[in-house]
Amino acid sequence: MKYSYKTDRMVCSSRIDVEIEDGILTNCEIIGGCNGNTKGVAKLAIGRPAEEVRDMLRGIRCGRKPTSCPDQLSKAIDEALKA
Repeated sequence: MKYSYKTDRMVCSSRIDVEIEDGILTNCEIIGGCNGNTKGVAKLAIGRPAEEVRDMLRGIRCGRKPTSCPDQLSKAIDEALKA
């Protein structure tokens, strides 16, 4: 299942596209944000159970912001699992 998530305006990324098959995150693309960091986070997430990735990244903050690109990925996964 493919899912596209519009991120919170507080983060640098604008959208996160995820694909989940049989509970496994098979594709992840973070549009915008710090290029190297978002590519690294996406690469580390692919191939893992979606719920595990969601739980690992939930609540990560960027500086004083209440969210971050990894936290937004956790929200994207959560939304995709509910869809």
